[in-house]
Amino acid sequence: MPAVVPPMILAAAGPWTWKPHPEVWLLVVAIVALGWWAARVIGPKVVPVGQPVVTATQRRTFGLAVVLLLVAADWPMHDIAEDHLYSVHMVQHLLITFIVPPLFLLATPAWLVRLLVLEGDLGSRVLRRLTHPVVAGVIFNALAALTHWSGIIRLSAESGGFHYAAHVTMFVSALLMWMPVASPLRELRLSPPGQMVYLFLMSVIPTIPAAWLTFADGTVYSNYDDGYELWSISVRSDQQAAGLIMKLLGGGYLWTIIIVKFFAFSHQHRSTQQLRPAAGRRPAGRNSVGGPVGPPG
Repeated sequence: MPAVVPPMILAAAGPWTWKPHPEVWLLVVAIVALGWWAARVIGPKVVPVGQPVVTATQRRTFGLAVVLLLVAADWPMHDIAEDHLYSVHMVQHLLITFIVPPLFLLATPAWLVRLLVLEGDLGSRVLRRLTHPVVAGVIFNALAALTHWSGIIRLSAESGGFHYAAHVTMFVSALLMWMPVASPLRELRLSPPGQMVYLFLMSVIPTIPAAWLTFADGTVYSNYDDGYELWSISVRSDQQAAGLIMKLLGGGYLWTIIIVKFFAFSHQHRSTQQLRPAAGRRPAGRNSVGGPVGPPG
């Protein structure tokens, strides 16, 4: 049983004491540098003249993704999530699996993916296999279930290196999971109805660990039961909030995307039907040979 640290000592070294996370800064700087290099150096050499290397929307999406990644992985969210509140840990995981990965995919131009993954080579075959909806969904949800195991949670809290590797692995699996919906290459995306069914399944599977957290009788993760209650939130209330966040926020976010896609698909379908000429309908005022309609002479 882990030793209980006195609350006064924990309060003195609480989450509001700034802690540097250079590994996070290095990752973010590397992502920004690679994005700049691709857009300013590589893009102009491979993109035909007259076509944009990256669009304004892609630039804004990339910037938003970088900011949200930094918020999720740096102080204070990182320290609160790992040491004090599992509910904040859940918000952190939603950011790095449900929000940031699709933003990065939407910000990536198709020419860059085609340049990195040549059609027909080993990388292309592996990418297509891993981004198959069934494979990607199984990998993502299996890792998500594994990261809720108490042994993994405890090891993440004790080892910074393991914690960092676990988050990177989750992020990569989330990129694979989102590829059938937000891939830069349209041929790797599902059809709009397929995307809606896929996202529905992704919203149903997390119900199991969410219900387990919400209705558990005792403390699920002992490392959060350290005697220091941030914002006077008890351990039981914290884990119940974590379960509700997983189900309501995570599921609600996916369902919002499903609803938006449904209305967009419906609008596109109606527009297509209106533009398609009715089969067999003849223009008004014309007979079968194209002459004007009138009484027989």
